[in-house]
Amino acid sequence: MDEDAVLERLRSVEDPELGDDIVSLGLVNEIAVDGEAVTIDLALGAPYSPTESDIAGEIRELLLSEGLEPDLTASIPDRDEVSSEEQVLPNVKNVIAVASGKGGVGKSTVAVNLAAGLSQLGARVGLFDADVYGPNVPRMVDADEPPMATEDETLVPPEKYGVKLMSMAFLTGEDDPVIWRGPMVHKVITQLTEDVEWGHLDYLVVDLPPGTGDTQLTMLQTMPVTGAVIVTTPQGVALDDARKGLEMFAKHDTVVLGITENMSTFACPDCGGEHDIFGSGGGEEFAATHEMPFLGSIPLDPSVREGGDGGKPTVLEEGETSDALRSITENVANNTGIVHRRGVSRSTGRRSPSPER
Repeated sequence: MDEDAVLERLRSVEDPELGDDIVSLGLVNEIAVDGEAVTIDLALGAPYSPTESDIAGEIRELLLSEGLEPDLTASIPDRDEVSSEEQVLPNVKNVIAVASGKGGVGKSTVAVNLAAGLSQLGARVGLFDADVYGPNVPRMVDADEPPMATEDETLVPPEKYGVKLMSMAFLTGEDDPVIWRGPMVHKVITQLTEDVEWGHLDYLVVDLPPGTGDTQLTMLQTMPVTGAVIVTTPQGVALDDARKGLEMFAKHDTVVLGITENMSTFACPDCGGEHDIFGSGGGEEFAATHEMPFLGSIPLDPSVREGGDGGKPTVLEEGETSDALRSITENVANNTGIVHRRGVSRSTGRRSPSPER
C-alpha cells in the first residue's frame, strides 16, 4: 500500500466535533510508507484529550486491520514554523488561563483540579499561580518545597501530583503582603514564566488573579495563551463580573474554551434534600447567552474545601464531585483540541494534503 492508498483509507476517519473526515479537514500533515511501516503526522494539538485519543485510536485500528504498522505523531504546522528563539515558552504546547471576574468563586480550586486532572489523564502539566497578591496554590497541593536555582539563575519548579508548580508564595514570606504597582507585576510575571525550567509540557495551567487588572493584561500580551476558562457561580453578581472577563479576552482575541459553574447545587447529607444556595443554572444560561461552551457544574461539596485545605485535589478522589471535575477536565482538553484543529482546517482551506514522497 502506498501513500495515496493510505490517505484514501484515512477519509473514513471522522472528526466528531468538526463534522468531517480528517483528510478533508486538512488534519493529515504527512504520510510516509516503508514496507508495512506507516508514519503519519497529524494536526492534533491537545494531548490526551478524549476526542483526539479516540481519533488516533481509530486510525491505529484501521491501519492494523490493513496489516500495517502505524507510527503516529502530532504537530501543529503554524506553531512549528516559528523558531524556538522567537517563541515564548517554546516547549509548552498549550497555555490554559483560568480566570474569574470576581474573587471567591473557586477559581484556584478549578485551576488546581484542572492541572491535576490533566496529569491524571497522562499529560505533562505545569501549574503557574499568577495570583501575585493572593497566591494559595501551594497550600492547595500541600507543596512546601521551594524551587531550586540552577547555575544560570533559572528556577527548577517543584512537582506535586505529577504537576510542576510555580507560585509567588514560594518567593515571599508566608505572611508578607505583596504591594506592587503594574510595572513590577509585569516584571515578576515575565520572570516567573520565562526564567523557569518548565521543560516539555502538554499544558501549562495559569491561575490568574480575579478581575481584569495588570496581571491579566501582562499574560495576554506576553504569553501564547491557547484559551481561557472562566469560572463563576450561579449567582447574579458573579455572572455580572464574568461578563467583564469575557470582554477582556475578546479584546485580546483570546479564545474562551468555556464556562465552569462552581458552587452549584448543595446536596444536604443530613436531610437528603438539594439546595440552590447561590442560585441555579446561572453559569449554563450565561454560556448559552454568549454562545460559549458550558464545561460543567461543580456541586457545593465540603469535600472540595477539605481537599483544598488538606492539599489533595478532589479530582483525584472518587465520588460525584470528583466525576464532575474529571468531566470538566476532559471538556477543557477537548475544546483545546477543537481550537487547534479548527485553526488548521481554516488555514489549509480544507484541502487534502499531499502525501510525502
